[in-house]
Amino acid sequence: MINRDLIRIKIVQLVYAYYQNGNRNIENAEKELLFSLSKSYDLYNFLLALIVATMREMRHRNDIATNRAKREGNPLPATKFVNNRFAIQLENNEMLNNFCSMQKVVWENDIEFIKGLCNSIEQSKIYEEYMTSDEDNYEEDREIWRRIYRTLIQDNESLDSILEEKSLYWNDDKEIVDTFVLKTIKRFDPANGDKQELLPEYKDDDDRDFAISLFRSTILNAEQYNRYMSEASYNWDLTRMPYMDVVIMQIAIAEMINFQNIPISVTINEYVNIAKLYSTRKSGGYINGILDSIARHLTANRIVLKTMDVKQKENEERTEQKQ
Repeated sequence: MINRDLIRIKIVQLVYAYYQNGNRNIENAEKELLFSLSKSYDLYNFLLALIVATMREMRHRNDIATNRAKREGNPLPATKFVNNRFAIQLENNEMLNNFCSMQKVVWENDIEFIKGLCNSIEQSKIYEEYMTSDEDNYEEDREIWRRIYRTLIQDNESLDSILEEKSLYWNDDKEIVDTFVLKTIKRFDPANGDKQELLPEYKDDDDRDFAISLFRSTILNAEQYNRYMSEASYNWDLTRMPYMDVVIMQIAIAEMINFQNIPISVTINEYVNIAKLYSTRKSGGYINGILDSIARHLTANRIVLKTMDVKQKENEERTEQKQ
């Protein structure tokens, strides 16, 4: 689940903190990096558990309405939503239940938020269309939860506030983790039952090694990378640059030199985008120019052995990273 987009963002945050907090212990900083990444995986499971908690509240409401209808002799409420096959499969999922049990993941302390989310679902056009549809199959059950997540959970300020209170590590993670939750919903297959696999914490050991190696290379070779930046910016004083920009470029240079399987244009684009999120309005433009100049210098001097004409490789790399 933890992909290189998320790893890069975490490394930017941790390298910046490493220089700012004055405690230059690289081993401790490395442990903090890995812990921070593991918290992203916690968030992934926590958001899947939100679907289960919401379904249980909807089932509770349906039980109350059913008992009232029986007492009053009225028609029983529809059970299509509370019998949603995808949600039941997720509720019984072994991987999710094991994780929630070990990490003591619960939503009961946020019942008011759960109730509000249920109200939003019941009042939504998505719910109305689902309940009145003549279709009754697993695909429709799975699709409504994908739509609910995208519409009512993905951009939910109340949820963002709850997550921020639960973990400071989740402040910048949710946008990326949301994409993994949606991918997981789409991948669910009724044939797998409660054995349906969720996304692993890391796709493979390469991504974990990428995180550690990139972090260490940035810290240990910072002076060399700063020389590259100074030369590429025509000896402009680096202290006049926003410090976040210097950090971002250090990491980008480390990636260009140490990970030659990643096309240079992919590396530059990734860190330009990070600069747009974490630094000044103008940062992306001049970071792009400086990194492009450094990349040409590194390539010309065979410090990196790859070409700038990597359009096909770039597309392949982006496809792999999004999986």
